[in-house]
Amino acid sequence: MLNFEDTFTATIKPVAPLGAMNAGSTNDGAIPSGVALRVRAEDKRIINGTADVNQLVPFKYKWAWDKYLSGCANHWMPQEINMSRDIAQWKDPTALTEDERRLVKRNLGFFVTADSLAANNIVLGTYRHITAPECRQYLLRQAFEEAIHTHAYQYIVESLGLDEAEVFNAYHEVESIRDKDNFLIPFIETLTNPEFKTGTLENDQKLLKSLIVFACIMEGLFFYVGFVQILALGRQNKMTGAAEQYQYILRDESMHCNFGIDLINTIKLENPQLWTPEFRAEIKALFLKGVELEYRYAEDTMPRGVLGLNSSMFKEYLRFIANRRCQQIGLDELFENAPNPFPWMSEMIDLKKEKNFFETRVTEYQTGGALSWD
Repeated sequence: MLNFEDTFTATIKPVAPLGAMNAGSTNDGAIPSGVALRVRAEDKRIINGTADVNQLVPFKYKWAWDKYLSGCANHWMPQEINMSRDIAQWKDPTALTEDERRLVKRNLGFFVTADSLAANNIVLGTYRHITAPECRQYLLRQAFEEAIHTHAYQYIVESLGLDEAEVFNAYHEVESIRDKDNFLIPFIETLTNPEFKTGTLENDQKLLKSLIVFACIMEGLFFYVGFVQILALGRQNKMTGAAEQYQYILRDESMHCNFGIDLINTIKLENPQLWTPEFRAEIKALFLKGVELEYRYAEDTMPRGVLGLNSSMFKEYLRFIANRRCQQIGLDELFENAPNPFPWMSEMIDLKKEKNFFETRVTEYQTGGALSWD
């Protein structure tokens, strides 16, 4: 007589992981009786792996699991932040200048859809092509964090009573925002195309290029003008609730960027044939285009000097950030001796635990070391 475990084993037929067949498996995915298919860490690969993606351990990419744990420890929700002071300032015609109001609305106009694009790219594209389960685990957490960020921007829009149609359609109607999104969309379409499969030099390079665009240019460059602007408002005791949310988002996005860079560098290590001189030249051209688009966005959001900032400062900052991203993935600097005009931004990213900068509440995290970046 079969016990429950025997019945379960007899009824459910194991299948091979998505996108790969286990060694020794049959064409229909059934595992032949008596064949041991225990996963070995050394058999795992970031892309084009054949080890079972459903078996999380043994770990090979411990850095991915550590980042997953850190992301969980840093969990937050938008409703935790008190927006009453922001609401009062927004209603007070003397509390903010017209340039500051434009800056806030342009920021929200970009961000309310940017994180949705990022989430769709992860869920419908990147996740499908990554064959390391510990990396997939982090991508699931990252996708949830993108949802939290979209929620946060909606919470700010709703709290301030902004015209939702205007803000949410900005990525169609505001040229500087539309141009950034149009730059990203072809890379989303590559990975989300159901016919796209890795396994060839050309397609593996397309995947790697898309990962670089999203980790290093979107999350690692396109977000930074907005972060500086809203956090600069908070440093002047304006829109402190929104600034606090942006501070948490900045920390999440820094982790996303760092995870993406580790993913990129590991793919390069496992697939050195992808990192050709021609490919590197393409990536450098994409970085140059990204800097150009983000600088145009800075000029649009800040046509005049405000908050002690001006668009030329952002040109320097974007060059500094682009150099840093290039170096992190093994490329030479694009801009010689580019300075960092906002050193306080590095401090805001790197702090592990602190009394909140904007003095609205004490910020505590579940894990003290959760915010130390590689």
